[in-house]
Amino acid sequence: MGKKNKENIEEGFDTEEMTVELDLEDGTQVTCAVVTILTVAGKDYIALLPLGEDGENTDGEVWFYHYHENPDDPNEEPELGYIEDDAEYEAVADAFDEYLDNAEFDELVD
Repeated sequence: MGKKNKENIEEGFDTEEMTVELDLEDGTQVTCAVVTILTVAGKDYIALLPLGEDGENTDGEVWFYHYHENPDDPNEEPELGYIEDDAEYEAVADAFDEYLDNAEFDELVD
């Protein structure tokens, strides 16, 4: 995981129930909670919250990846890909910040 695919968020963020298993470059596997799927400039991205062995996230770090589903086979596992371009990463990070702002606003209104 390069720094391009990570961002810190506030501790105590309420994670979704859905999780995915990621195989890292060093051969280890990490369970991540799916936070959301974002569409930025016509492309889909996924925000993942890595979980420790206890099922909790202790550092507030979020990982971003390209996200692609096969429209012809909904049962096929989605593909995740690294975000290589700094400007593209920043656009996804900004969209995620906006998502968090909207989530916090919705909590205040409810």
